[in-house]
This record gives sequence, C-alpha cells and structure tokens, in this order.
Amino acid sequence: MENAARRASRSSFYAGMRILPRPQREAVFEIYAFCRAVDDVADDGGPRHVRLAALEQWRADLDALYAGAPPPHLHGLLRPVRDYSLAHGDFSAIIDGMEMDVLSDMRAPDLATLDLYCDRVASAVGRLCVRVFGLGATDGIALAHHLGRALQLTNILRDLDEDAQIGRLYLPREALLANGITETEPVAVLSHPDLDDACAYLVGRIRDHFEEADAIMQRSPRKAVRTPRVMAEAYKAILDHLVARGWSRPRPPVHVGRPQLLWILARYAVI
Repeated sequence: MENAARRASRSSFYAGMRILPRPQREAVFEIYAFCRAVDDVADDGGPRHVRLAALEQWRADLDALYAGAPPPHLHGLLRPVRDYSLAHGDFSAIIDGMEMDVLSDMRAPDLATLDLYCDRVASAVGRLCVRVFGLGATDGIALAHHLGRALQLTNILRDLDEDAQIGRLYLPREALLANGITETEPVAVLSHPDLDDACAYLVGRIRDHFEEADAIMQRSPRKAVRTPRVMAEAYKAILDHLVARGWSRPRPPVHVGRPQLLWILARYAVI
C-alpha cells in the first residue's frame, strides 16, 4: 500500500492521528491506509464483478495476515495486529461495508440498512482504533458505536453532491418520506424544496450520537481519548458549518479552517 502516513495526511482525521505517541500513531496510520485502499476499490467505478473480485482478494489477503504470512501491502499491519489485538472481524466488517456500495448504488436506504452501513464503514474502524488508544472494552466499543456513526453521518451530509455525482444518496428513506420526498434519484432529491427538513432529521440523530460519545469520553482517561476528542470536535464544527450554510443550492464546500483546528488541538490535544 501507499505509505500509510502520507495517505493519512490527506484525511480529515490527520490532526487527531498526529498527536498520538509514535507506536500508536503508526498503528492508526496503517488501519487508515487499509480502509482507504478498500474504499478505493468500492469507488473505482469499474465493472461491479471486477470490484467484487477485488474485495474477495482483500478478504484472502486479510486471512493471510492473520495466519502470519501477509502479502507485502499488508505487512505494515503485522505489528499493530499483534501489539493491540486487533480483531479480524472488524477488518472484515469494513470490507463488508465497502461491498454494500459495490453490490448496488445506495439510494435512500432505510434506517436499518444505513445503520448497518455506518457500523461497517465507520464504527468497525473505531473498534480497531479504540484498542490502539487504550480504552477499556465496554466504553471503547460504545465510543466506536456512537462516534463512528456521528462522523459517518456528518460525512454523508457534507458529501451530498459528491455522492450524487456517482449515483449515490445516503439520506435515509424515513427522513425523505417524513418530509414529502418520494423521489430516490439523487439529483431530484437534492433539488427538492423540502431537502432542508430531511437533512435536519439526520442532524438530530448526529447530535444525539455526539452527546453519547461525549459522555463516554468525559468518564474516560484523558490520555486515551485525546485523538477521538479532537476528531469529534472537528466534526462538530463541520456539522455546525453545514447547518449554518443550509442545504439549498448553491452548496459550497465546508471545511474546518486552520485557526479553528489549531484551537481544537490547543484545547483537547494537551494532556
């Protein structure tokens, strides 16, 4: 795989990763590189059968990793898997999530399907990372559940137009129908006059997940939650910017500016 640190440097999570001690930082970089490489397969745009075959190869490569004989592109995960007891099932879940995007273009999934998707592509990543951070099993799994969903659902709202360009719409069907939107074709939904209300439905769920994640981090050792705290605060800022911008066209891109990110780091990254 491409150098893990270099690949992670293009991520919204990079600032949070950088504050970790070197062994933990390198482990998280390797987890992230795995996720990005598998995600590239799902988003490649080539024939579905080719992408499905590529995901099957990733599953075989993962099996080889856990058998102690990884292919070269997974060699960097050997030490993290050993040192932090990273679960094979969580890596497999990530592949399963990417497969959901390959099997069909997701368009207005019901809430149960969307929640399963978020668990696989985001909370499974969190379950791997909390082991590296040193959180206890119960609170670590709970934090991965809530923060993973909060971050992924925020990404969904941030990337509405980008996803629509490749035929995807992750807004839940219940949110659309509750606001009189019966369309599922992405461009039509994103042009609907009641889109704001449908997005507000999702914003409420995101804020609930952030609240649950905050409660877990408040009772956890500060050193173990520095990185997830930085990620949470950065994504809360993205969500606030999205809400302030609104959902009507035009929808200019939203990001956390450097001054705001430095403020978040100054407040939460210091032990």
